[in-house]
Amino acid sequence: MEFADILHALSGIVVVGFGLFLIVLAALIITMPSRAEEFLRGFASSAVTHYTEQGLRLVVGAAVVSFAGSMRHPELFNVFGWLIIVSTAGLLLIPWQWHNRFSTLVMPPVFRHMRLFALGACALGAFILSCVSQVLIS
Repeated sequence: MEFADILHALSGIVVVGFGLFLIVLAALIITMPSRAEEFLRGFASSAVTHYTEQGLRLVVGAAVVSFAGSMRHPELFNVFGWLIIVSTAGLLLIPWQWHNRFSTLVMPPVFRHMRLFALGACALGAFILSCVSQVLIS
């Protein structure tokens, strides 16, 4: 097996994992909303969580870009992956405290509409998995 094949397989695993993460997050929001809110409040709460989140976002964004050509709607997923990468680069260029302050402004409306957020997360996760399924079926 060549390096490119291994990279492609790893990218696919990360993309599937991301889709599953979104669905599990949606289930957590519905079944344990206070736990979900606690989890979401943890992001950008410290330098470690900020940089951990950005590292994971970079891995997911790169995997989506790398695997996009094997999915349904490759152009859409290529753009989606690059949006993740570019927004992550922006977050890496600012102090984590700014990210924390920004989240205190953005997250309260999300917390008020958690079920809608869960619906969006579940729909995106299901869409990602359905677009990956073309590789698994063929």
